[in-house]
Amino acid sequence: MIFLSLSAATLSWGICLWLIRYALEHAREYGQAVPQRFHLGAVPRVGGLGIVLGWTVALMLLGVWLGFAPAAGLPLNDRELLFWFIALSPSVAAGVLEDFTQRMTPRVRLLLTCGSATLAVLLLKLNVTHLGLSFLDQWWTAWPWLGIGLAFLAVAGLPHAFNIIDGYNGLAGTVALLVSLAIAHVAIQVGDRPLAVMILTLAGATVGFLLWNYPRGLIFAGDGGAYLWGGVIAIASISLVQRHEEVSPWFPMLLLIYPVWETVFSIYRKLVRGVSPGVADALHFHQLIYRRIVREVFHHDEARRMLIRNNRTSPYLWGFTLLTVIPAVLFWRHSEILIGFCVLFVITYVPAYLMIVRFKVPRWIRRRRRH
Repeated sequence: MIFLSLSAATLSWGICLWLIRYALEHAREYGQAVPQRFHLGAVPRVGGLGIVLGWTVALMLLGVWLGFAPAAGLPLNDRELLFWFIALSPSVAAGVLEDFTQRMTPRVRLLLTCGSATLAVLLLKLNVTHLGLSFLDQWWTAWPWLGIGLAFLAVAGLPHAFNIIDGYNGLAGTVALLVSLAIAHVAIQVGDRPLAVMILTLAGATVGFLLWNYPRGLIFAGDGGAYLWGGVIAIASISLVQRHEEVSPWFPMLLLIYPVWETVFSIYRKLVRGVSPGVADALHFHQLIYRRIVREVFHHDEARRMLIRNNRTSPYLWGFTLLTVIPAVLFWRHSEILIGFCVLFVITYVPAYLMIVRFKVPRWIRRRRRH
């Protein structure tokens, strides 16, 4: 597992380096006035290709080895590997094509992520088989299509959730890394080495990308990276709960409550304003932290000034994520406790969001201006 993670990290690092060198001309074609742009200059947003290839090639090398040494005691089988690749292909292709062409409409990308969800449900037999609450599980198992529908929704929706929080250097990548390590930890605890391999290889590829993304911001993950993170983590989360009844289905829910709730809340506030949920804006939680908590610093170079503020935004959200990852890892068997933390997150998020919007942030939270 360590070898595969290191291989994925090295491949991702090298491919991202090549993209930084040769994709700058393409980066100049990106829009300058989009609301989610918080940097100056031409920065390639095709880093997702490096993550995708790092993860894919490392696992393909394992698949080749399995073909030559099927009895070597390695944790994966080539058929399962193939099904993962097939299921993820439509959504990842949609993200990478959008990064390179900027011509994939939100509706087309949504349809392709739904295609990935359909393939995942059919090929990998994904199903949320229980809710972790005895008084609901009997009713839930009587309607198996509900579990299949929930699995479909997770695989189709989580890529877009990661895309929404992908706004600043190191933000979505570090969230994906923390979540991946947490899932791998529990998978190892229950003896699921195949799942641990899949998710740790993704963690390795993410580290290779982050070495260029934070703090220098030399390349962005783009839709391709976000869709891969969301797809792999969704399938891994459902598979872990489905294979091991001792793992509460609320474990991945708490792990992913930040991107999931950010997406739900974003859809709600846009609908209330009469705006399509597919329209980008600059009112996400991480964007408000950038604008109203991370104070501007003095520097003669405007690009450098924006980079410093950009880098100071992500740690706020890393801490926010750790507040859910740590209890999820500690209480991964206990649904009632996990549900309590999910509720606590929601009732904390909404007042925090409103507090920032209304300029009522306590002084001790705000960074002081540096001269």
